[in-house]
Amino acid sequence: MGQGILLSGADEIDFMIHGVFSYELFGQTLWITTSHVCAVVVFLVLLLFIFAANRAIKKGSEIPTGFQNVVELIVEKLDGIVDSTMGKSAPAFRNYIATIFIFILVSNISGLFGLRPPTADYGTTLALGLMTFTLITFNKFKHQKVKGVIKGLCDPWPIWAPINVIGDVAVPISLSLRLFANVLSGVVMMALIYGLLGKIALIWPAALHVYFDLFSGCIQTYVFCMLTMTYIADACNTDS
Repeated sequence: MGQGILLSGADEIDFMIHGVFSYELFGQTLWITTSHVCAVVVFLVLLLFIFAANRAIKKGSEIPTGFQNVVELIVEKLDGIVDSTMGKSAPAFRNYIATIFIFILVSNISGLFGLRPPTADYGTTLALGLMTFTLITFNKFKHQKVKGVIKGLCDPWPIWAPINVIGDVAVPISLSLRLFANVLSGVVMMALIYGLLGKIALIWPAALHVYFDLFSGCIQTYVFCMLTMTYIADACNTDS
């Protein structure tokens, strides 16, 4: 393998991100990696689902059946989660929360289909964390104004302002690292199992995939989105 974990008798262990091909841009060598490829696959799957869902809703009936029923159930459940958490601010953020929820969920469970989850790359989770941080900061200034933001930073005393600033800056880091670390740990564990056991690892690792990819993936998706909604609702001064 050349890099990564090196264990005796375990040469096939591989959970690293690999370059697929490189290209030159402004004198710099850039790489398209396995994370990019898997993210594109996830994007295409979601795109197909969106077109199918749009078609099902347009041609749907008042009493939903089949795929239309599935689509409406997903929308209803996601709206319920956002409404119960964000209160009166929910309508403005339903689309954002639903989008990142579905993207993170599909990315997390993509390991079930032989892909390396895009969320096991810190570049992906950091981007998600920064988007959330941008929304939090924007809504703080929008709803609390500059005076309210400064007052919040100086709470309970002005001497605490530097600590509060560090706490705010730490939000995207903690969000992204939590998701990244939990998904990557599952990738590493499964790579170790397949690499160490080789041909013995047949069928029974499916139970571990259910835990690491499905169960843990769903939990981490819910945690990321719940924290996102809580932070944004707090920035908007709404009741969570």
